[in-house]
Amino acid sequence: MSYPPCDDVKQLLIKCAEALSENKIEEFKLLVEETRSVVSISGEPIQRLGAYMLEGLVARHESSGTNIYRALRCREPEGSELLSYMRILYDICPYIKFGYMAANGAIADALRNEDSIHIIDFQIAQGTQWITLIQALAARPGGPPHVRITGIDDPVAEYARGGGLHTVGKLLLDMSKKFNIPLEFKGLPVYGPEVTREMLDIRPGEALAVNFTLQLHHTPDESVDVNNPRDGLLRLVKGLSPKVTTLVEQESNTNTTPFLTRFMETLDYYSAMFESIDVTLPRDSKERINVEQHCLAKDIVNIVACEGKDRIERHELLGKWRSRLSMAGFKPYPLSPYVNSVIKTLLGYYSDKYTLVEKDGTLLLGWKNRNLISASAWH
Repeated sequence: MSYPPCDDVKQLLIKCAEALSENKIEEFKLLVEETRSVVSISGEPIQRLGAYMLEGLVARHESSGTNIYRALRCREPEGSELLSYMRILYDICPYIKFGYMAANGAIADALRNEDSIHIIDFQIAQGTQWITLIQALAARPGGPPHVRITGIDDPVAEYARGGGLHTVGKLLLDMSKKFNIPLEFKGLPVYGPEVTREMLDIRPGEALAVNFTLQLHHTPDESVDVNNPRDGLLRLVKGLSPKVTTLVEQESNTNTTPFLTRFMETLDYYSAMFESIDVTLPRDSKERINVEQHCLAKDIVNIVACEGKDRIERHELLGKWRSRLSMAGFKPYPLSPYVNSVIKTLLGYYSDKYTLVEKDGTLLLGWKNRNLISASAWH
């Protein structure tokens, strides 16, 4: 099968988006048909991404983006199957591992002399982030601290885990027994902005760490809700006086940008991500198709097709997060040289096209010349 030149596919997608943004509907429909013939979920990276971007454009035209996003979030596969796709994504790319390592490194550093620790995780997911930290804390020379983990997760996420928050609790408690470290776990199935101080059971004498891994961009800001839940949540956290707050985010500007700019940014961002996946899994790999379809496509469709409250995926660049955190009263907590060296070692196991940029005590992981994930810590 011969592949069309990458630029041709890109230009066609951009023409589709331009026609739609200018409301030239007949032209848009013709361009969609033409583009359909050159995109494919099993082609080159740009063709595969193009298939999902095109789905987003068609959904935007039909105003069915929200339904598709919900369907892609809740459609089969079963929870356990989806879990395995997320696991593959975790293994084949360093993105999530990078985020976990940077956040855990900052938390371990900030709480190194504490005997009683409380970690509040605003996106507990499967709880896997904490396994390596529990191991590290258990191996402390002077004996392990007492650890409490409060795991917050929106109620929709349950299906993706294949079970309620009790499954996370069981995993973490099993780990604590295995490594002989005292641990308490409490699950909170609520949306981040609805969390109150009372729910968090803050106890005197505990050192607090708060973690936001690829989560805060789901919380709407002032452009969607006059109450500005995004900044409100940061102020709530600052009011808890944590020793450290960790933030891992996609380095992309899709929050308040107008549709066409957002489309171009998404095309650029995910082109890099799809290319990086292409290096690891073969074109015809069913696993790769499933990973892209079930872990990435729903976000792409949401960014392209939805507006207002329905647009959940609202990424911001590190500079913007920095100003939000500063306004909430936070100061940077620079990541330690040790954390940087551990992450450099991790990247040694992957393609040499991954890049690591250190900037003012924060880290940016990228593919070729495109930064994709930022990690920073604050106090």
